[in-house]
Amino acid sequence: MRNTVLKAVFASAAALCLLGQGASARQWGDVRNTLKSYYTPEYLAFKKRIISEFAKAGPGRFSEFVKRGKFVRAAGGEKDHKVIALTFDACGGNNDGYNEKLIAYLRREQIPATLFITGLWIEKNKATFAELAKDPLFEIENHGLLHRLCSTEGKTMYGVHATRDLGDVLDEMELGARKIAELTGRRPIFFRSATAYTDELSLKVAERLGMEVVSYDILSGDAMRASGRTMSRNILKGARHGAVVIMHFNHPGWPGVEALELSVPELRRRGYHFIKLEDFSLR
Repeated sequence: MRNTVLKAVFASAAALCLLGQGASARQWGDVRNTLKSYYTPEYLAFKKRIISEFAKAGPGRFSEFVKRGKFVRAAGGEKDHKVIALTFDACGGNNDGYNEKLIAYLRREQIPATLFITGLWIEKNKATFAELAKDPLFEIENHGLLHRLCSTEGKTMYGVHATRDLGDVLDEMELGARKIAELTGRRPIFFRSATAYTDELSLKVAERLGMEVVSYDILSGDAMRASGRTMSRNILKGARHGAVVIMHFNHPGWPGVEALELSVPELRRRGYHFIKLEDFSLR
């Protein structure tokens, strides 16, 4: 069970992402204008069909749905081959920076990583996104079109803007996926909601759309402005076979590089190998 400190860390992360997504009251007041260009006749027909399929389904439990204690089969299939996944979010909006030094470290150390990216961040960083998408070291996955928490009944956490209903969930998931697919030629297979919270119906919708919802196992603490040493301790303390680490790469001022420089050598000494989410199963 997560302790109170880690919950506070994620609350801070969510709040900072909210401030950074450009979702002030006046900007958020007309989301439909933002979505208008995506609402093609084909998409609207698709959306109507999916909504009808789940018309009688209830929202179910609202949670982070962290997957723990389950065997993870590595790409090679060896049970003694310990793997850990480093995942990095880019929320976008006003906090649309790029931690180039962090990405350079991953490249220098040849560490595969999964990048969860919003449509907002892509719009502000198109050239950088194209460069990252072409690099086989990185796996590009879906963090939503507008960085909204996915709830089919409008529930929220930490004050982060949430979807209002099933239709909004579809927009956040499917339009984010289509945006990435259009630019990369590859449709995302994983989705992470803002704050990592979703309800059970959203999980089912994601599966219907061909994506698996991913939360995290290890909270680095970067969004709480933790020091590199503190982040490293969080990562090393939580390290286990198949664990998913959550960090961010849209804040160049955060000490993510220092945290990795301290934790990566120790993880390797312990026998861990770094792997992208697409290369092993979380089930």
